[in-house]
Amino acid sequence: MSFLIEKDVSLGKFTTFKIGGRAGFFASARSETEVVEALQFAKQNDLNVFILGGGSNVLIADEGFDGLVLKIALKGISIFPKKDKTVRIAAQAGEDWDEFVKLCVEKNLQGVECLSGIPGFIGGTPVQNVGAYGQEVSETIVMVRCFDRKNEKIVELTNADCEFAYRTSLFNTTEKNRYIVLAVTFALKVYGEPKIIYRDLQNYFGDRKPSLKETREAVIKIRAEKSMVIDPRDPNSQSAGSFFKNPIVTKEKFTEIERLARLSGIETVPFYKVDDIKVKIPAAWLIEKSGFHKGFQKGKVGLSTNHTLAIVNLGNAKAVDVLALKDEIQSKVNFCFGVELKPEPVFVGF
Repeated sequence: MSFLIEKDVSLGKFTTFKIGGRAGFFASARSETEVVEALQFAKQNDLNVFILGGGSNVLIADEGFDGLVLKIALKGISIFPKKDKTVRIAAQAGEDWDEFVKLCVEKNLQGVECLSGIPGFIGGTPVQNVGAYGQEVSETIVMVRCFDRKNEKIVELTNADCEFAYRTSLFNTTEKNRYIVLAVTFALKVYGEPKIIYRDLQNYFGDRKPSLKETREAVIKIRAEKSMVIDPRDPNSQSAGSFFKNPIVTKEKFTEIERLARLSGIETVPFYKVDDIKVKIPAAWLIEKSGFHKGFQKGKVGLSTNHTLAIVNLGNAKAVDVLALKDEIQSKVNFCFGVELKPEPVFVGF
């Protein structure tokens, strides 16, 4: 073994929630070879494996993970020669996502500017099909380099292979736990215009056409106001960010939700059109209208004082505390509107 595998390592420090028990074994892989070696160690010792990236979208059980936690720490970014009006840029899975976005914007490469300020690593972005403010990574990803644990070899998956949908991909649905993301290649437009379709950004800029740099700055400012940017000085950011996905429902279901809202004295329900038959409803709105306010507290956990979509560790909280609040919110929203909210974070060790 060319690198260290540690025993009995506390996992909370590796997550933005600052919650979680201990790992039976822990390894940080800085190359594709080390990823393969770590997996071989797990196979030889009959250990379950959990792949850890930036720790910004996970909730780890208080009992920890009785197996091997493999932290992906591969670094490096390669920019390929311009072809037509696009540039391909490949980033290793352990690169910080927001630093990558910053680099793209500085080089006037359009396609990820609205995804500024999102915590985590490159490797997690295709798994969740990370998106915000009207943009998703699936719009620009052209290839994902992975280790296929089933066939024990490195493969390269195209955008179509990844089966991207809203906050999902084959990585977290049909082929969950099969692939380990090693690197992601994006195709970005040179000097392209920023994507200003999200209401918050449209309101921010009005009729003015911003630059990529101005768009990035605006997104970070808006996210920070909602405590959706990791900041050690902000107690609200000791969370996993958006804890629930915005539900997508049929227009018929939306009509039923409007009826239930009117019965509660609510005149309008906000929504975003997805296609001709479906709409997306803000989960934060559903949570607020179900009786949970910003700053709501339940023991050692609560909701952000700036955004009801974030469950926050108020200090020394445990995973069971987070789950209890999650269950309460889901139950209340389902009771009030007949909508089942689905969590965004990955639950580990439960």
